[in-house]
Amino acid sequence: MILRLPYLSFLFSRRAIVAGSALAILLAITLTVSVKLGAFPLSWSQIIATFARRADDVQQMIVLDHRLPRILTAIGAGAAFGLAGAMFQTMLRNPLATPDVIGFSAGASCGALLAMILTGGFILPGALAGGLVTAAAVTALAWHNGLQPYRLILIGIGASLTLSAGADLLMTKIDALTAAEMAKWLIGTLNTRDWSDVRLVWLGLTFLFPLALWLQFPLSRMAMSDDITTGLGLPLSPLRLLVTACAVALVALGVSVAGPLPFVAFVSGPIARRIVRGGSPAMLPAATVGALVTLLADMAARSFPIVQLPAGVCTAMIGAPVLMWLLLVQFRKGTL
Repeated sequence: MILRLPYLSFLFSRRAIVAGSALAILLAITLTVSVKLGAFPLSWSQIIATFARRADDVQQMIVLDHRLPRILTAIGAGAAFGLAGAMFQTMLRNPLATPDVIGFSAGASCGALLAMILTGGFILPGALAGGLVTAAAVTALAWHNGLQPYRLILIGIGASLTLSAGADLLMTKIDALTAAEMAKWLIGTLNTRDWSDVRLVWLGLTFLFPLALWLQFPLSRMAMSDDITTGLGLPLSPLRLLVTACAVALVALGVSVAGPLPFVAFVSGPIARRIVRGGSPAMLPAATVGALVTLLADMAARSFPIVQLPAGVCTAMIGAPVLMWLLLVQFRKGTL
């Protein structure tokens, strides 16, 4: 099935359409259940009355000022991480090559943390600057007769470890109360999100998502060998730089509103490709899977008895088994 637009055309398989629709329905169901879930019990009739503006002030505050911004922020941040992960994995032809593995998430986290310490705000500019500086440094170090994927991955892993140590060092320079709050943020949390976070993440996606979809065509060719991609007439190195810039911006966007949620970018692409199949980058399904994983992790964190965990703890619990599975698959293929 081909969708033709004035300047673009998209090829869809029936399986991709069915799988994408199923993921969207599952996300909508999860969103609906998440609105009801919380420490303060609400019935479905009370939730409907809240959206109809017929509920009391307490119910409206709980649903409209606390739960809904948190849910929409989780979906937006998860979509950004899932999309960025799928872009890097496709471009570098390696399911282990994700922003949280090759250092770009760590760079965005360090930039946001430094901006918070120095200015008390400006988290998004700090995260974007940190991610871009890290991407530029890693890319420059990996550049040798063009951008080589395996050099980028190895240097990125070293950068990730270095920047993680840098974040720990920065944490020692602030007071204990602020350090405790920032420690939760560095794990990845959606606590106390508000409508400003919703506007930030969805405004960023409004600009970056169309660019990512436009890049799906060259990305599907970049999944092949370098010789084939170059033979098809695509400027490989400039395209890799453009994909890297777009993906880093998506990572910075997600980090600025939810912290560096671990493994969301890592698991979204492989799960989406496993569901859709066909060998395409599966950008839209990866974004949906990222949103779904983040929302489910936040629901699990909110449901934990006695103490409310950061969502990053739950995403790590989801991502660790997938990491082991991917390592086993790569080992069997002889690519490790």
